[in-house]
Amino acid sequence: MSDTAPRNPVGAPQMLADALLRSMTGTTALLRVTGTNTDTNMSELGLVATAFADVVVSPVVMRKLRPTWQEDGESKWELFVSATGVEQQVSALDLSSAQSLFAMTLAVTVAGQDYLIESIASNEAFGQVYLYRLLLREARQQAV
Repeated sequence: MSDTAPRNPVGAPQMLADALLRSMTGTTALLRVTGTNTDTNMSELGLVATAFADVVVSPVVMRKLRPTWQEDGESKWELFVSATGVEQQVSALDLSSAQSLFAMTLAVTVAGQDYLIESIASNEAFGQVYLYRLLLREARQQAV
């Protein structure tokens, strides 16, 4: 049992953010990340294929940002990601930080649609991150 009293506020913001994301019909997101190759010389020459993996992060909530005039006319989306879900994947992948996880993310998939990350922000309380906000745009299909 965890202590959520005001005298020990360290875990309360993360638990509150998780509860709010789940209550807002929170879903899961897949982060398509590149695998780490140990032999960089071989991978630079193209002799070793780059490995990709889908990392599941939950709970997340996505919302469409208000439309503004843009030249390209692309829709912008904001993805709210639980910090505890990100921390679990950071430790599972043996990474140094959440920023390194987002840096190796090529695309984010939510409900079968792919999105590209434009920017990342984090919300903190009591010196601890409880929520990540990712600004996304839809990934366009490239013609071959």
